[in-house]
Amino acid sequence: MTLIRWSPMWDPFDQVDEAFNRLPAVNSSMKAFTPAVDMYETDKSVVVETPLAGFSPEDVKVSVEKGVLTLQGENHKEHEIEEKNYYRKEVRSGSFFRQIALPTAVAEDKVEASFEDGILKISCPKVQLSEPKKVEIKITKKK
Repeated sequence: MTLIRWSPMWDPFDQVDEAFNRLPAVNSSMKAFTPAVDMYETDKSVVVETPLAGFSPEDVKVSVEKGVLTLQGENHKEHEIEEKNYYRKEVRSGSFFRQIALPTAVAEDKVEASFEDGILKISCPKVQLSEPKKVEIKITKKK
């Protein structure tokens, strides 16, 4: 007979999380992750910053299309040292892919990216939208 632990605060998502945690990793050497992103607006541009320690600029691709900023990259460790007796291993290697909808229209052909001290900074110049105009329409009477 199987015993089921009673919990007054039953959460069905806990069972789903447990099921996913029991699944074997398909390829543990190529772990994907999602980098954290800070996005803010200045007078002239939308700026996106993300920490990518351990990556070089050649490992990262940045593109903008139809108001969506795409970040992707991949880095590899040559080989992991198995003899180390890690207490904690949090430094990531692998690949990432992230898309972010930009909050305003930008000049996509003028987006610039720089990489300094492990921080990728992307500057997206805003497009000056024309002010809406009120157009008076003349009404004619049909004869």
